[in-house]
Formats: sequence, C-alpha cells, structure tokens
Amino acid sequence: MFFERPDSGERALLVHLNIKQRKLEEDYEEFELLAESAGVEAVETLSASVSEPAPKYFIGSGKVDEIAGRALELEVDVVLFNCSLTPTQERNLESAIKCRVIDRTSLILDIFAQRARTYEGKLQVELAQLKHLSTRLVRGWTHLERQKGGIGLRGPGETQLETDRRLLRHRIKSLQSRLDKVRSQRNESRKAREKAEIPSIALVGYTNAGKSTLFNWLTESNIFAEDLLFATLDPTLRKVVIPSFGPAVLVDTVGFIRNLPHHLVNAFRATLEETEKADLLLHVVDLASDHRDEDMAQVEQVLAELDVEDTPRLLVYNKIDLLERTPRIDLNEDGKPWRVWLSARKGLGEEELYNAIASVLSEDRVICDIRIQPDMAKLRALLYERKAVVGEQVCDDGISKLSLNVGKKEWQQLLRKVGQQEEQIDIVYTEQG
Repeated sequence: MFFERPDSGERALLVHLNIKQRKLEEDYEEFELLAESAGVEAVETLSASVSEPAPKYFIGSGKVDEIAGRALELEVDVVLFNCSLTPTQERNLESAIKCRVIDRTSLILDIFAQRARTYEGKLQVELAQLKHLSTRLVRGWTHLERQKGGIGLRGPGETQLETDRRLLRHRIKSLQSRLDKVRSQRNESRKAREKAEIPSIALVGYTNAGKSTLFNWLTESNIFAEDLLFATLDPTLRKVVIPSFGPAVLVDTVGFIRNLPHHLVNAFRATLEETEKADLLLHVVDLASDHRDEDMAQVEQVLAELDVEDTPRLLVYNKIDLLERTPRIDLNEDGKPWRVWLSARKGLGEEELYNAIASVLSEDRVICDIRIQPDMAKLRALLYERKAVVGEQVCDDGISKLSLNVGKKEWQQLLRKVGQQEEQIDIVYTEQG
C-alpha cells in the first residue's frame, strides 16, 4: 500500500552505523541481507561510528554531506539506514540528501508487505504500516488550512493534517476489528484440534534459519523457502504423522530478528498466537551461522515476551551438512532429548527428529494397546468419539485390541466416565511419560 516500487528495482546506498556508547553494533551481513530481501540493488555501503545520536540527523553534518555527495554521484533512488530514525531525523536527512531515506523499521515493513499472501497477513502488514506512518505525517496541503483567510481561501473546519490523522485512526480501528474476527476464527479451529487431542508443533527461530525448508521436508509441501530474510510471513499449518506417536499439526511461523520494534511484534500478535498455543516448540538454529549464540538469545527474548517460556521445546541444529556433522540426538541429565542435529536441505536426521518429538510429546500422553472385552463397549465408543484410537485388531477369541494415543488427563476422565480403574484395564503395552 505504502511501499510501491518500480518493477526494475531500486538502486540503494546503504549506511551502516555503529553506536559506540550504546554498544548496538548491527550485523553488517544481516543489513545487506535485509536490503537484498527487499529487492533493492545495493551499489555501495558507507560506514560510520556514532558516539551519541544527534537530534537533527542522527549522524554528524559532515557525514550527511558525504552521503549526499555519494548519493548524487551514484544516482541512487534511496538511502537505507540500519538504525531507527525519528520522523524529524528522517525528514531532515531527506531534505539534506535530496533523496528518499528509509530506516531499518521501514525496510522490514517493506519486506513484510512483499511477503504477505493471506488475508490475515495483509491485514497485519497494513496495520503495522499505518501505525508506523501515523508518527510520520507532516503538514501539507496548506492551501486548504482553516488559518487561511480571504475569498476563495477559506478552508474546511480542520487542517488537512488533522483530517489525515482522523482517517488513519478510523482505518486502524477498522483493521483491528477485522483482525479480532480472524483471531476468533483461528481460536475456533484451534479448539477443534484440542478437542481431537491433536498436538501442535510450532517451528520458531531466527529468520533464515531454515524453518520453511524443514517444514517442506517433513510435510512434503512446497511453500516459499528461499535464502532471504522473512521468506515466511504468514503461518502455514500441515498435518504430519509422527512415527510411534500419531498425528500432529506442524506450524511454520515468521522468523525473528534482532531489535525488532515492539509495535511490530504486537501487530503480528494474531500470527504469533500459533506459537503461544503450541504444545511443543522446535527452535530451529542455523548451526553454520557465525552469530549462532546471539541469534538464539534473540529468539529466547522474543519467546519470553510471548510468555511461552514454560512450553516444552527442542533445539534443532540445522545445516549440519555445511559443517560435515552427522545426525544425532543429545540427551539432558534426565535422559530426555533436548537437541537434535540434522540437515533439512539434504534430508538428514529425520528419524532422529521424529524420535525426539515423540519422546517429548509422549511425556503427557498415554500411548498403549488395550484389550477390550465385549462388556466394555461404552469405553470403546468413547475412545472412538474422542479420536483416541490409532488402530484396532480383532483377535481369534473375539476380543479387540485397540492401539491408543490419548492425553493422560482425558484418559483418566474417560475411565471415570465408565466407572473403571486403570488397574482393571488389560494394558498390553504402554509408553506413559
């Protein structure tokens, strides 16, 4: 809506800033990847160190003159800054450089606008854009202002700036109302899955860690997966069958990034609800990244903001093929899986991942075979009603053997409903956590 560009792309001058006093040293490669993901051609990068951001330009006037000179020589269309600029700083820089200036937040919003595919995603992007734009409205259309006097110059009852702000508030309110409806619909779908006792597994991680590639590999899907930041914006859900466990829903989510503005996290709250409600989080990590530890810490920080610190999780070390490692499962002190090594691109480590997932999910479930006597028809009917029966085999003596996969809590509720104790059930094999 607000970030249209010509089909041929744009030439950009990148300005990479290091803020010494605040120790906010942005990753240079990540900044270039953001520009590439936005579809611009980075013709040159200028670096500068700032001890303290200046109120007028954020940087010194000498550096502004240098940037203006290079922008003119290189004939660039836009200058990208790897920091967040205030509306005043952005306008002052555009006036001095004589070129469009985009800060890091606007750049990320531009990428979001290109990636949004679903109705929900487009609503969330527009909402984030409008909230960002609302702080950057400037006084315009002065010929319509009410302060003007004289015949033919008397304006309406409010300035154009006030009109723009009022229209923005109205649009933001409308978008939030629509997103509330989407959230309600998503809750209904989630309740149906919960009633059917189908666990949800969410892929989370730093952007470009390989979540979508892993998702495509496990679900045999073909969703967009490229070596770009924020290749995935809209959540995608697919059903998978975990060997020795049963069906589950796998969710691919938007990637996280360092210093993502808080209002952007809030704008995508409806999407992130899939992460908040998941039964298991797979934290996908780019093992080959030079900034692996920093990326992992950033993901943990966002997860803490989402209040999912208590949700069971597995670390998934992806891209082991780049370091010539072999697939394996690492166990913690209690003998439970906490980390899996694999390569989604090469298809290595599928068995290890499924075994680890089944082990973690089984801790809160009853996976067993039971013998059903003819007088236990009510229990059999309830198990089928709750979709807890994975398979059934009729023995020669007429007794049925049911293979179950049911939550512990629901299993106890069903037994109480039919007036049975667990000791009275002929359990052939069990994997209770």
